[in-house]
Amino acid sequence: MTKTELISVVANKAGIPKAAAEKAINAATDAIQLALKKGDKVTLVGFGTFDVAQRAARQGVNPRTRETIKIKASKAPRFRPGKAFKEVVNK
Repeated sequence: MTKTELISVVANKAGIPKAAAEKAINAATDAIQLALKKGDKVTLVGFGTFDVAQRAARQGVNPRTRETIKIKASKAPRFRPGKAFKEVVNK
């Protein structure tokens, strides 16, 4: 499902115009991104939790040259589905 398709589904289910659904989806994703950037965790009960995982610096290998390279430490967004979400998917 693409973002455009998601907007259409939300607009139809909520009975609102597509423009309003797009604003709502954009606002929600922006709020989640901002919270994660600040280091907060976002929990949507019944859906799941968004948080940030710390990746340590490590050694890697360039597959083309087989040269050892250093990979910097980084942060990665992570999503863990909630119990209710897992149950819906596994039905």
